[in-house]
Amino acid sequence: MSGNMGMEQLIPIVNKLQDAFTQLGVHMQLDLPQIAVVGGQSAGKSSVLENFVGKDFLPRGSGIVTRRPLILQLINGQAEFGEFLHCKGKKFTDFDEIRKEIEGETDRITGSNKGISNIPINLRVYSPNVLNLTLIDLPGLTKVPIGDQPADIEAQIKAMIFQFIKKETCLILAVTPANTDLANSDALKLAKEVDPQGIRTIGVITKLDLMDDGTDARDILENKLLPLRRGYIGVVNRSQKDIEGRKDIVAALAAERKFFLSHPSYRHIADRLGTPYLQRTLNQQLTNHIRDTLPGLRDKLQKQMLTLEKDVEQYKHFRPDDPSIKTKAMLQMIQQLQSDFERTIEGSGSALVNTNELSGGAKINRIFHERLRFEIVKMSCDEKELRREISFAIRNIHGIRVGLFTPDMAFEAIVKKQIAQLKEPVLKCVDLVVQELSHVVRICTDKMSRYPRLRDETERIITTHIRQREQYCKEQLLLLIDFELAYMNTNHEDFIGFANAQNKSENASKAGTGRAIGNQVIRKGHMCIQNLGIMKGGSRPYWFVLTSESISWYKDEDEKEKKFMLPLDGLKLRDIEQGFMSRRHTFALFNPEGRNVYKDYKQLELSCESVDDVDSWKASFLRAGVYPEKDSSSANGDEQSSEDHETSSLDPQLERQVETIRNLVDSYMKIVTKTTRDMVPKALMMMIINNAKDFINGELLAHLYANADQSQMMEESPEEAAKREEMLRMYHACKESLRIIGDVSMATVSTPVPPPVKNDWLSSGLDNPRLSPPSPGGPRKVVPQQQGSLGGVGGGGPPGGIRGPHPPAGRPAPAIPNRPGGAPPLPQGRPSGQALPAPLIPSRPGGGSSGGPQIPAHMRQQVNQAVGQAVTNAAMSELSSVFSSKFK
Repeated sequence: MSGNMGMEQLIPIVNKLQDAFTQLGVHMQLDLPQIAVVGGQSAGKSSVLENFVGKDFLPRGSGIVTRRPLILQLINGQAEFGEFLHCKGKKFTDFDEIRKEIEGETDRITGSNKGISNIPINLRVYSPNVLNLTLIDLPGLTKVPIGDQPADIEAQIKAMIFQFIKKETCLILAVTPANTDLANSDALKLAKEVDPQGIRTIGVITKLDLMDDGTDARDILENKLLPLRRGYIGVVNRSQKDIEGRKDIVAALAAERKFFLSHPSYRHIADRLGTPYLQRTLNQQLTNHIRDTLPGLRDKLQKQMLTLEKDVEQYKHFRPDDPSIKTKAMLQMIQQLQSDFERTIEGSGSALVNTNELSGGAKINRIFHERLRFEIVKMSCDEKELRREISFAIRNIHGIRVGLFTPDMAFEAIVKKQIAQLKEPVLKCVDLVVQELSHVVRICTDKMSRYPRLRDETERIITTHIRQREQYCKEQLLLLIDFELAYMNTNHEDFIGFANAQNKSENASKAGTGRAIGNQVIRKGHMCIQNLGIMKGGSRPYWFVLTSESISWYKDEDEKEKKFMLPLDGLKLRDIEQGFMSRRHTFALFNPEGRNVYKDYKQLELSCESVDDVDSWKASFLRAGVYPEKDSSSANGDEQSSEDHETSSLDPQLERQVETIRNLVDSYMKIVTKTTRDMVPKALMMMIINNAKDFINGELLAHLYANADQSQMMEESPEEAAKREEMLRMYHACKESLRIIGDVSMATVSTPVPPPVKNDWLSSGLDNPRLSPPSPGGPRKVVPQQQGSLGGVGGGGPPGGIRGPHPPAGRPAPAIPNRPGGAPPLPQGRPSGQALPAPLIPSRPGGGSSGGPQIPAHMRQQVNQAVGQAVTNAAMSELSSVFSSKFK
């Protein structure tokens, strides 16, 4: 019995787990092995449960009585009392009180209208008359809403029942009254939906005493009609009259026993009908079921524990009422902020790396080096316009005199106008950097969301500081441009000077063709080609690769299927108005000389998701030397001098002077923009970014302490508090559960359960001492035939023929459907003690056991009776010995 004692402990263990979860209010996605009781309204579910306990304690009445799941834990013990998990420690010895408490507790959650709720009530009943068993009583299926019930009450109840029975670990006790058609049984229909194989469904037939005269449920109980692997068990409950007359349950059980023994259709299987047998079977099946599912449950708990451990880490040291903890939490938050901010700007090898878009330092880097350059080039004015201005400047400076030399003042006036234009791109660059910094601050302070006030305050202090620095930085950068305006350094070593300005054009054309970069890849990414027709795949994005000499596009990122390659030489960029319905932003590559760019298209229209994408692609094109159409790049600026402007009355000398100054301006502006492009990032780094970093590291805390009351600032957000509670509860539930399971699984699950030894009681009613079938070749006596008839009898119980109180410990073998015709041969030489029971063998005419003679009808009747009697006696003696040994 020792192995079995271990097994007996399994049900209480699962009870403990159930309590651990319910008590901590945790809805864990853990499927505990359990038995759910389902059936139509008034199928007799409650009566079955009350008969187990031997007491009336469940609410009764019309309509839906069970409106919350009742987890009923039956525990074998000396004293007889009940206790609820929601009022721990209070013992209810009066079972009427228990009923009132269930009703009260139901109304507390569901209200007094007949709504339902899936929050379970946990009730434990200790009693000497019960075997360890845990059942979940679920609401009966109803078709019509009553009173002020919600209209979809049937769907709600179904959903609740499914929530329990769809779990693989739940055995389904399907209760069907015998006076309805089994094929229409609500319970079996529900069970079939979630358990089509019938592996975990146990049938219970109630109200056998209410069947019309001359009808019986014998075929059902013998598992012939709608066979279930685990078979059907019949019970007789008290009638409504008995209940109202308070008929004692003990008397009712005796009456039930008497009913089965005296009924001609059920007499032969009476030992496998009735409430006590149902209790034993359920206890056994649940124990086996728990044993099979525990290892899986354990793994699941451990996985859950590991995932929770990470989340709980941050709550470990948390006690909301402790001021020192609050200060510590605040310091930790600020330290975290400091390191996150630094990492985001400097780049990091941490898990925080954003894989979806550029952010933080990387984005600022792009603003410094691509965006700034792009903004500056965008400012450059139109070539024609520039030349016109130069010619007017020269002529205005000469005034009435005819000048022989190119006046410096014209050069200076034009250059100053150009330098002044740099202010806008520089300021825009500052704006973009500040915008990105504020974004970084917001992301970094998000970790403080547990303390909304702290987060808002921190973000406000840092952003205010950055805004002040932004102002200061803008002033300094404007000063930088004022320096440039104050003095033209025509002695700069990079300045071409007067003499070289004239020779510039020839060199420029040479320099323009051989690009300095070499053919390196500048950028890759997705864009759509807008002006390809839909039929030609225009709407789908291609993968573009931009190098310093060409742009190619491919079908997708793996760059296997190249669609086209376009040389960039001589191409320009222009913006295109956004289409009427289009959400995409478009720009185009075109050839200023009007040649086709791609196939027979004058321009290649490319589109991106956002303006930012378009801008950064344009910046990348700049690096490849493709400029926007308003452009002053020297390389293509000089060819146009011939077909010049409306001032065509220019004399050749003036034209030469314009050209010279144009080259000087170009050269000088190159120096200025180079300096600007170099200085702006440095200034921004010093005045804003590094300063913000130092501020966060050095002064933020002081500001926080000065500005707000500590305890107020460290108030948690209610969601956070709730989340923390829930986390910790789940964590502790997991921990507790693993501890509880640890107690058993070591003792029982890891060691194989010994096969039941005590089935030699079968021999008491039969001749042969051991019931192992003879080897196929041996002499055939009456033995196999008797076993055959027993098999027929065995149809109703758990599969495997007659089982005593302890069916074999292995998984129950599926019942073999009873077919007329030859039955399968008996298993060969399996010792009687082994775990797998022999399959059921039908005893239909024509289907005797393998090849033996048929037993005549009248003899079969006698054998059946004899066997029934023997089995009953044996079962009773076995039971009493088990009980006496266990509960001395």
